[in-house]
Amino acid sequence: MAFVVGKSTKLGDSVIVKDAEDYIFGLVVFNDLSARDIQKWEYVPLGPFLSKNFGSVISPWIVTLDALEPFRVEGPKQEPEVLPYLKSEGNRNFDINLEVFIKPGKGEENLVSKSNHKYLYWNIAQQLAHHTVNGCNINVGDMYASGTISGPEPQAYGSMLELSWGGKKPLKLSDGSERKFILDNDTIIMRAYCMKNGHRIGFGESVTKVLPAKKY
Repeated sequence: MAFVVGKSTKLGDSVIVKDAEDYIFGLVVFNDLSARDIQKWEYVPLGPFLSKNFGSVISPWIVTLDALEPFRVEGPKQEPEVLPYLKSEGNRNFDINLEVFIKPGKGEENLVSKSNHKYLYWNIAQQLAHHTVNGCNINVGDMYASGTISGPEPQAYGSMLELSWGGKKPLKLSDGSERKFILDNDTIIMRAYCMKNGHRIGFGESVTKVLPAKKY
């Protein structure tokens, strides 16, 4: 997931946790694609750059915090105790169902992960407070992605690296093929929605088809 800023600050100012949601307009589904083979080499000498800079895909619209208000839940207990500037009170996470599907080039959709926003360890208020604690300014339209949101069960792991145990346990798809990681012509579909008392709020889909690299 990612949140979108709806209020700016000046350089040198910081946003404290209790006020952070006043600066957040809403949430979107966010897929930050990772080229793990490049990343495996790159993070040792340089840090991730080329392995992360080629594609990020979001859902088609922003769901506001006002719309998500009925779906607030408590987040995970944070241990050890966080630093004072990151302490937050109240229910800062949301009961948002998260689903990830893989669709092979000529096959059907396969549900490979089912998680929930409530498992997010650092809530969005803490994320924004931490980002601005050194006086970094924010602008309307800035977007901040959460990173992988994995649940406690294997089917709730949030990346192929986790789901396949680093490629040691391939996932079997409905067409009989297996996946350790995403292949060319696979389509990744991410969906998110809230359900409560017969009401449903959807985020739309984040859809990405991985095309073969160009040959030069």
